[in-house]
Amino acid sequence: MAMPQQYVQEATLAGKDFIDFADFTPEEVYHLLDLAASIKYKQKQGDVYQPLKGKTLGMIFEKASTRTRVSFEVGMFQLGGHALFLSGHDTQIGRGEPLPDTAQVLSRYVDGIMIRTFSHQNVIDLAKYATVPVINALTDLHHPCQVLADILTLKEHHGSIRGKKVAYVGDGNNMAHSWLVAAPLFGMDISVASPKGYLVNEEVLHQALVLAEKYGTKVLVTEDPAEAVAGAHVVYTDVWASMGQEAEQAERLQAFAGYQVNEELCKHAAADYLFMHCLPAHRGEEVSAGIIDGPHSVIFDEAENRLHVQKAILVATMA
Repeated sequence: MAMPQQYVQEATLAGKDFIDFADFTPEEVYHLLDLAASIKYKQKQGDVYQPLKGKTLGMIFEKASTRTRVSFEVGMFQLGGHALFLSGHDTQIGRGEPLPDTAQVLSRYVDGIMIRTFSHQNVIDLAKYATVPVINALTDLHHPCQVLADILTLKEHHGSIRGKKVAYVGDGNNMAHSWLVAAPLFGMDISVASPKGYLVNEEVLHQALVLAEKYGTKVLVTEDPAEAVAGAHVVYTDVWASMGQEAEQAERLQAFAGYQVNEELCKHAAADYLFMHCLPAHRGEEVSAGIIDGPHSVIFDEAENRLHVQKAILVATMA
């Protein structure tokens, strides 16, 4: 991809929350992508870029994290700001303080709030009462930060985004949901293959269908992995049992038999397909070792790009 020579203007999303792709226009999400690419390029050139100098991000974690915590914390440091780790076990949230109270108090201290939690309603409530930007770092319904990093990775490897097809195979979870909504905004087709009982949320699917009709893209939801993967430029999967679903592990292993992303399934994809996974991964379950560690895999590029897209989100909303 062409490397930008200067930073994209930051202020487009100033003061706006980053909760769900459905809240944005194609122009806004492409702006974030271009800003992330420019920040990444200039950083690798050794440029010091600190538009958030003197600003603080409050980071609320109710779910365990590796990539999310490290990338946001490092990102704020590199942008000149400071990040505060706020565990649900160590704050009054863990003792039942209402989120509206937390939102209003934190807004008096920090310049932005990031939250990684279970219920999507928690993010909505936090944003409703906070007077600073709120960033959704993951809920059970959506994971927009990860998908933005995935799309930056696709752009880096394939140059263009529009007209590409993404196939998601596995649990109809937050990753599937964010891809369903994001793909039409970026001019991409999206297909999702899941077994009965683990299909995507119907309200999210309706949102995706409306956006696809508006922007001229295609959405497919099927129980057939081969149908979903046919001609795909990206083959995507996630663990079959996410955090909080450990008790369902045995049941899910049985339900998802036949949904593994492996060499046989990927024969249906485009010759130059990319394999993606949000990590952590279980080799031998949702994906074979030969695929995730093979030549089409870009999982560590995705992981790195979490840093760059989150820096773009921070700058765009807080600068």
